Amino acid sequence: MTNTPFLDAATGLLDDIVAVRRDIHANPELGLDNSRTQGVILEGLSGLGFSITTGAALTSVVADIESPHDGPTVLLRADSDALPLQEDSPVDFASTTDGKMHACGHDAHVAMLLGAARLLSEHRNELPGNVRLMFQPGEEGFHGARHMIDEGVLEGVDRAFAIHVTPNLPAGFIASKAGPLMASADEFDITVLGRGGHASAPHQCTDPIPAAAEIVTNFQTMVTRTIDTFAPGVVTVANLHAGTTRNVIPETARIEGTIRSVDENSREKLHTGIERVASHIASAHDCGCKIHIERGYPVTVNNPEQFALMSQIADQTLGPDHFIPMPTPVMGAEDWSYVLQKVPGAMGFLGVCPPDIENFFEAAPVHSNLMRLNEAAMPAGVAMHFAMAMAVVESSP
Repeated sequence: MTNTPFLDAATGLLDDIVAVRRDIHANPELGLDNSRTQGVILEGLSGLGFSITTGAALTSVVADIESPHDGPTVLLRADSDALPLQEDSPVDFASTTDGKMHACGHDAHVAMLLGAARLLSEHRNELPGNVRLMFQPGEEGFHGARHMIDEGVLEGVDRAFAIHVTPNLPAGFIASKAGPLMASADEFDITVLGRGGHASAPHQCTDPIPAAAEIVTNFQTMVTRTIDTFAPGVVTVANLHAGTTRNVIPETARIEGTIRSVDENSREKLHTGIERVASHIASAHDCGCKIHIERGYPVTVNNPEQFALMSQIADQTLGPDHFIPMPTPVMGAEDWSYVLQKVPGAMGFLGVCPPDIENFFEAAPVHSNLMRLNEAAMPAGVAMHFAMAMAVVESSP
C-alpha cells in the first residue's frame, strides 16, 4: 500500500488494534448481548472525549464527538457479535468458548473503529462536522441495527459509512458498487398437510410427499418464469423432511429454505409466488398447506453519491488503484441495510486475505470454521473510517 498521512497514522496504531481484535476474538459473544465486548469498547473510548450512550434493548454503544465546525454528522459503524460455530483455525488466540467463533470478522470491525476513534479524538478540531460511532451487537440475524435505529442512533445523522472485512480480496483493498450491494434474506417454512396410513395402500391416504416434491421443483420454474433476469432472486430449499420409516405414509411433509433478492420488487414477487405455488399444488393433491415467511434483512443499497465518495477516498487514502469496482452484488445479507434505507451511505468490503495464501479466492471465507484474516490490513480500515469522517462533501446546488 502507498503511504498516505491517514494510513501512516492508522499504521502507528497497529499493535493496539491487533491486541483489541485478538482479545475480542478469544472471547466471542452472540446475539444482542455482547456485554464483555461492550466493556472492551467502553474502555477503548475512555478519555477520548466522546459522549457515550449505551443501549437499552441490546448492549450497544453510541459515541459522539463534536466538531467546532458546523457541518454534517457522519455515522461510522462496527458490528460486534460472533457466530454459533466451532473454531478450527490454527491461531493461538482462538475462541476460548466452545461453539462460538468470530468467523465474520466483527472482532476486526470493532478494533478498527476503536482505532479510528483515537484518530478522530486527536484531530477533533479539524473535523468538518460531528461524528457518531455505532457499535452494534446482533448483526448475525438478530436485527441489531433496527433496534439501534428504534433507540435513535440515526437522529441528526446526515451520511453513514461501514466496512466489512473479507478474506477473499487482496489485503488492503476496498471493493464495492453503487446501488444494490447485498441481497435481502428471508426464510420460509411450509407444511404440507395430508392423511397418513400404510405405504402399501396410498389410495387410502392423502400422501403429502408427492405434493411437497412437486412444490420444490416448481419453485425453480416460478423463479425463472416470473422474476426479471436483471433483478434476480434465489429460492433455495435447504430442508425437506417427511416421515419416520419406510412403510408408513406420513401426515405431513415440511419444506424449509431461504429467499434472496437484490431488488425489493423481486423480493415481494418471490413471496407471493411461493405462497401461490405451494398452496395451489397442495390443493391439487387434495392436501392442505401452512405457509410462513419470515422477513429478514432488506436489500443493502449503496447511495450513488456516497459510493462515489468512498471509491475516491479509497484511492486517496490507501493508494492509487486500491478501489475495486464490483460488477455484481453478493447474495449474503446485512442489517446495515436498515441504516441505508434511512440515511445516504455506503458499505465497502476490505480485503484481508491471509499473507500465506497466494490466491485470495482460495482463502477460507467468512462464516467458515477456518476463517482467518490478515491483521496487517486493519490499518486500512482505520484510515478509511477516519478519512470518510474527514471528507468535506460539497452540497448539491
